[in-house]
Amino acid sequence: MFSRSLLARLAAMLIGAAVTSASAAGGGDPVAQVLALPKASLMLEEGGRTRIARRPDTPMIPASTMKILTALAAIQRWGLDHRFHTDLFRSGDGWLWVKGWGDPYLISEELDLVVRALKTAGLDSVAGVGADDSYFGSDVEISGRSSSDNPYDAPVTALAANFNTLTIAKSKGAVSSAEAQTPITPLGRELGQRLGSGKHRINLAQREPAVRYFGELMAAKLAAQGIEVGAGRRVGRVPAGAERIHRHHNSRDLRAMLAAMLEYSNNFIANDLFLLLGDRGDGATVSTAAAQRTAAAWASKTFGWSDFRIEDGAGLSRDNRLSARQLLQAVKAFAPYRDLLPKHKGQVSAKTGTLKGVSCYAGFVQRKGRWEPFSLLINEPVDYNLRLRVAETLARTPDLERYCPGGGC
Repeated sequence: MFSRSLLARLAAMLIGAAVTSASAAGGGDPVAQVLALPKASLMLEEGGRTRIARRPDTPMIPASTMKILTALAAIQRWGLDHRFHTDLFRSGDGWLWVKGWGDPYLISEELDLVVRALKTAGLDSVAGVGADDSYFGSDVEISGRSSSDNPYDAPVTALAANFNTLTIAKSKGAVSSAEAQTPITPLGRELGQRLGSGKHRINLAQREPAVRYFGELMAAKLAAQGIEVGAGRRVGRVPAGAERIHRHHNSRDLRAMLAAMLEYSNNFIANDLFLLLGDRGDGATVSTAAAQRTAAAWASKTFGWSDFRIEDGAGLSRDNRLSARQLLQAVKAFAPYRDLLPKHKGQVSAKTGTLKGVSCYAGFVQRKGRWEPFSLLINEPVDYNLRLRVAETLARTPDLERYCPGGGC
């Protein structure tokens, strides 16, 4: 009889040969291709039994599959029915102040609901609009976030409109909003002057312009509802003695926010939640360091992990480290919430993760009428769709023994 280790070595040799042949032909079995890659890990369980385990304990960069951990931690902390809130105050000088508590989904349509509630409550004029995002410390910075204009690089602030992004149209030198629900503001016009003709979606780059933009957009929304708004705009703390006149709970619960975060891989939502998870409840401002410590403590307690690293909640940082086994554990814990994950061809319910030279996928494949957990981490350049083909193959291949005899490979 052949030993299991010898069978595994023979299988690896056959897989390698198959990949070489497939590469030459421009096709082949995607699972075999991944198993032959030097910087790839793959795990699959079926009926609670390990069927594939390729480099299961090698620390890898997980990219956006990290959002599964963030979603799981958020569910355990707040529950799927939780709704984040924002407070509105009226100071003695007639100013309206908005205090942010980290609601990640204050989009234009949500601000319409806020303003309508204020109008219904009898607000007819304000001397100015103040924006307070002091709940997040001034040193908050997301590991892995770059200085690009791309929406996925938006700064994370405790008070943010439209994920700290704006969509601008420019034609013949004229700048306008490219969204009917979002009026153009002075900052929008200022930023638009730097852009070429066409439609652009950009992020607000830094904390100060992001919070300034919130105040400007809030003022525009108030005016659109017939509320008289003075010219003043401030960024700072709510003045002492100001009266809270409204607390707005978001119309979306955590379930809806997580579904959107996972479907569109929204980095702002993920890292906003990551920071909120770091709130110790002692009145201290939220910090990146506190969020990282909280994430590490949560993962160690929940899963018993020791060799891992969590730098941010979206997977932007290349310093994040998870093994395929650890990621599979997180996926299994996420099983009750599988419907929140993006769907692919009816056979796969999983989250992708993409950075330069990093291609990951984790979630569930449907095999023999059951949803089975898998994790795939590739830390070398490959075809973008290889991970999708791997998952499809795992779903439709009846016998997996040819890949990993006895489960190891």
